[in-house]
Amino acid sequence: MKTNENMIKVWDPIVRIGHWTLVIAFFVAYFTEDDYLTQHTWAGYVVGVVVALRLLWGFVGTEHARFSDFVPSPFTFTHYVRDLRHNRAKRFVGHNPAGGAMVVALLIVLSGTVSSGLVLYAIEENKGPLADWVANSTDAPAMPALIAAAIADDDGGEGHEEDPHEEFWEEIHEIFTNLTLFLVGLHVAGVLFSSYVHKENLVRSMFTGRKRD
Repeated sequence: MKTNENMIKVWDPIVRIGHWTLVIAFFVAYFTEDDYLTQHTWAGYVVGVVVALRLLWGFVGTEHARFSDFVPSPFTFTHYVRDLRHNRAKRFVGHNPAGGAMVVALLIVLSGTVSSGLVLYAIEENKGPLADWVANSTDAPAMPALIAAAIADDDGGEGHEEDPHEEFWEEIHEIFTNLTLFLVGLHVAGVLFSSYVHKENLVRSMFTGRKRD
């Protein structure tokens, strides 16, 4: 058994608290989408604030919180994944290349989820920080063919009339949300697999902030 003397501080409180706050806020927003708009909206705001703070912390934060410490090059990423498949991947104290790539991907899709949600909230409720911008915007963006086809299928081809601007952002918001959920599933699987390969509890380390040296 490893003693405390073998443990070092890796994740600072901002990273840890932000991580778990993001998990809770995202799933609150996900499960309150239709029936509890107020809770959904505030959970979305929390996600947006945490994402913005994490982006800032990626430049000015502690060593292992900085993007410079864990954002991999394509070569480093593919090399690590290949080694991981053959059970010979190098262990990293901070994020490994696959984990680093996942952090970047999640921050991108969460930013898209929040941004599209704010636009949709402004369109549907005329509220939120983008309400004035949406109110002054007269042109709806062109709807991609795949999205238009999906909407037509949902309407049963009956010509259901709805604001195309609103439909567009509903579809964009749903795409980002489902993509986030997919990446979360991959992230959890990756954490469990890395924990098994490197014989350490990565979930616990995101609570305690400590990992094996």
